[in-house]
Amino acid sequence: MNCTNCNTEINSKFCPACGQPKSLKRIDRHYIVHEIEHVLHFERGILYTIRELTINPGQNIRKYLSENRSRLVKPILFIIITSLIYTILNHFFHIEDGYAKYHEAKGETPSAVGDIVKWVQDHYGYANIMMGIFIALWLKLFFRKQHYNIYEIVIMLCFVMGMGMLIFSVFVIVQGLTHFNLMTFAGVAGVLYAVWAIGQFFDTRKKMSYVKALIAYILGMISFWIFPVLIGTLIDIVNKH
Repeated sequence: MNCTNCNTEINSKFCPACGQPKSLKRIDRHYIVHEIEHVLHFERGILYTIRELTINPGQNIRKYLSENRSRLVKPILFIIITSLIYTILNHFFHIEDGYAKYHEAKGETPSAVGDIVKWVQDHYGYANIMMGIFIALWLKLFFRKQHYNIYEIVIMLCFVMGMGMLIFSVFVIVQGLTHFNLMTFAGVAGVLYAVWAIGQFFDTRKKMSYVKALIAYILGMISFWIFPVLIGTLIDIVNKH
């Protein structure tokens, strides 16, 4: 028979050209359980990725970029999953003072700025990827002597910011159970982890790497929030005219 994916002739259980199985197993309970186990598997799964990014993030991300891309969860998937975890926990515990907050005054006419910020609040995964692009531009500027391109830096930030979401998630759980306002501390912890991980990634031996990482991270966050405010303000101006 021929492969249903690329039409190559198959003489074994898998297509020699694209690797497609000769016959697909029917999706049932066992298939769903296997898929969940595959995602959560400690070896090359999300738990393994979290452990490696906790112990030595810089070295493990460098290995992912240059040596082995099967050890860690795919970076885009990682940041979306971790952002989803934070969003679910944030809504479950009704944490008002979250990762981003914006409240329009009572009776105030809805604005484009408010709509954009609300979208950020509801889509942390995509917002984090976009914020990572702004931070990556500053990192590329500060670490221009390094050989990493902008795309590799964005991938590194997906791992780092994904871990930041997990740090926020831990604080959300503790705040939800104790009712102490801890989100300010969560923000500090998230930034400290990001600076440590980014500094490790570029050059763990130089203290200046961590200083530049901090400055680039802060400037990236500021740039990210300035951009939607400007876009929203322009939309509001156009709508009024």
